[in-house]
Amino acid sequence: MGVERELVADLRDDGSQHVLVVDDDDLFRESLQQNLIDAGYDTIAFPDGASVLAYLTSGKTADLILLDWRMDEMTGIEVLKHLREISEDTPVIFLTALSDQMYEEAALIGGAVDFVDKSRSFTILKRRIDLIMDGPKARAGEGEVVSVAEDPVESGPLHLNPDVGRAHWNGAEVNLTLTEFRIVNYLARRAGQDVRYRELYDLVRGEGFIAGIGEEGYRANVRAFIKRIRQKFRDVDTNFDCIENYPGFGYRWRDHQ
Repeated sequence: MGVERELVADLRDDGSQHVLVVDDDDLFRESLQQNLIDAGYDTIAFPDGASVLAYLTSGKTADLILLDWRMDEMTGIEVLKHLREISEDTPVIFLTALSDQMYEEAALIGGAVDFVDKSRSFTILKRRIDLIMDGPKARAGEGEVVSVAEDPVESGPLHLNPDVGRAHWNGAEVNLTLTEFRIVNYLARRAGQDVRYRELYDLVRGEGFIAGIGEEGYRANVRAFIKRIRQKFRDVDTNFDCIENYPGFGYRWRDHQ
C-alpha cells in the first residue's frame, strides 16, 4: 500500500496519459505497472477496488483503467458499477483469466470497452491501450466521426446535436456517453439502411481493432453497446423500438420519413 500511495502523490500533471491498474495480485500488478511506465504512461497501481474508488471520488481522474475481475473484497464487476457512477466516459479494460463469453458480455454490458486475457503479451495489451487512447480515426471523405461540421439530426422523435453530443427523444434528454452518441448518430444518419457490426465497431475503436474472443469477438461488444443504448432510450420512453436487428449482419435505425 505504501508504494501505491507514494505514486499517487508523485503523479505529474503534465498532459501525459494516466493509466490506473487495479489488481490484488501483487506480482502481476507491479509487473504491469512497470511495463506501462516503461512504455511512457503515468501509471498508478491499486491493490483493491476500495482504494481506486477513493482516489477517483477525491476528484482525481484517469484516461484509462485496467481492472482485474477476481478480487477478494470487491469484484471487478462491482468496482465497474461504482466507476460508472463516478464517470460514464473513462474507458475500462478488464484483465482476467476468465475466458467464458458470459463474463465478457457482463463486462461490456456494465460499460467496459474491452476484455483481455491476462495470458496475452504486454505488446498486445499495449496495442489495445494505444487504439483506445487514440480513439476512432476519421477516414478521408467519409465523415464517420461526430464533428462540429455536421448538421443536427431530426428523425421523428429523435433530435441529435453533434456540436455538443446531446441526444433528445420526444424532448427528453437521453443520457448517452460520447461513444453511444457516435453510434446513434451514425445509425440515425443512415435511417432505413442496414449497418454491419464491423462498421459500428470500427466507428468506436478504429478500423481493424480486434476485440473479444475469436475473430468475431467484436460482435459481442457491439451487441453490448446497443443493449445499453436501447435501455437508455427506454428509460425515457418504454415503447422505444427504433434500433432494429438484422440477424447475422448488424443493425438499422427505423426510418420515420
